[in-house]
Amino acid sequence: MSELSVKHLLGIKYINKDDINLIFETADHFKEVINRSIKKVPSLRDITIANLFFENSTRTRLSFELAEKRLSADVVNFSASSSSVKKGETLIDTVNNILSMKVDMVVMRHSNPGASIFLSKHINASIINAGDGAHEHPTQALLDSYSIREQFGEVAGKNILIVGDILHSRVALSNIFALKKLGANVKVCGPKTLIPKHITSLGVTVELNLKKALEWCDVANMLRVQNERMDISYFPTTREYTQQFGLNKKILDSLDKEIIIMHPGPINRGVEITSDVADSKQAIILNQVENGVAIRMAVLYLLASKLQKNEN
Repeated sequence: MSELSVKHLLGIKYINKDDINLIFETADHFKEVINRSIKKVPSLRDITIANLFFENSTRTRLSFELAEKRLSADVVNFSASSSSVKKGETLIDTVNNILSMKVDMVVMRHSNPGASIFLSKHINASIINAGDGAHEHPTQALLDSYSIREQFGEVAGKNILIVGDILHSRVALSNIFALKKLGANVKVCGPKTLIPKHITSLGVTVELNLKKALEWCDVANMLRVQNERMDISYFPTTREYTQQFGLNKKILDSLDKEIIIMHPGPINRGVEITSDVADSKQAIILNQVENGVAIRMAVLYLLASKLQKNEN
């Protein structure tokens, strides 16, 4: 398979296993590129990409920008906090104004679940969802699965644990979709109040005891508590959360095997993970960051190829 089955990357839910493997193979190539002394390739020289971030983001936005520049694309950056959105302009108006500048692709983060799907139905550009509310964050899930593949050679059959605020996390949902499509076993762990009621219908199991869950897994992906998405209190105190679900070196060293530790960032050090764990040799957090650029290059390149093919 040499091209994606989709025109947009709206969520892992909408792509298949072949798409994921094609993205990984393309990312392998781009990973070589970004480790060369000259890190740029002319692949997207005639493509204009608009980065629309209606929600704060540092790592994802920088990662996409870097990926776009490495591919020699023309980049337009848009931040909602300093735009006419503040004056009441609608999403469609904003995007139409940007598209009238002849933009080919849009990378969008928005606080409303389904915003990128809504957009894809109204405009011709290729849309990449960089996170929509608590719904999906597909490129994060791809780089996480890619990082696991890099450690073990394959994702199939591996035991992957996702710990933390599963209820509000788009990273958790996208990861579950990606890992299940690639044949991994997935377990979630966290306070009962932060685990969605119907999560088992996605083919995952629930374990409320962190130590038991860690004994089972090959990889633990530690998520932060999404305080900004909470309108009520889901657990008594942060201290209590950390005592029950925080990962420290003592717990890590007490396991009868070495497991891989991941974190999508930003890290709340001392809450879901201590500094000595985040900075340990078992943590591949910085590998995830590097792989994020290669994965996003791969997604941009493959969607642009499809775009150019349809235009010809």
